[in-house]
Amino acid sequence: MPNYEMTPEMAFTGLLIQNHPGAIAWINSDTPGSGPSGTVKFYHTIYGGILVEAQIFGLPNIDVPDASNFYAMHIHESGDCSEHFSHTGLHYNPGNTIHPNHAGDMPPLLGNQGYAFSVFYDKRFSLPDIVGKSVIIHEKPDDFTSQPAGNAGNKIGCGKIEWFV
Repeated sequence: MPNYEMTPEMAFTGLLIQNHPGAIAWINSDTPGSGPSGTVKFYHTIYGGILVEAQIFGLPNIDVPDASNFYAMHIHESGDCSEHFSHTGLHYNPGNTIHPNHAGDMPPLLGNQGYAFSVFYDKRFSLPDIVGKSVIIHEKPDDFTSQPAGNAGNKIGCGKIEWFV
């Protein structure tokens, strides 16, 4: 007999269908009309963590047939996306841990012909912890080894995390 109790997957799917995140980052490039754009949404869960949903358009290799690549995605300390994202600070790291154990270290995006969609669950931060910070998309994948930030290359997309109203 099947078990019809609520599973995390069922709860997470419901959150995504309702589409009422607690916070959102609108991702943009530093060159209007080109480069990455999209959203990273943050949802409260009944499990004490945050469900993160990223949908990004305009990643590199958009015009290359069958092109795919990984791009690092991190939460940075500051939500100031001005001046080519030079004021976003370091990775969000309240525990003062080494990379890749920062609370702001997130799974990489897998871009396919310029588009990436990702959903994951994280218990290392709460919404009040990250509102006012930024989500950064980097031009290369995080190597999960190099200190202090994974040798992920230039920042190509940025969005300030704000309360969703």
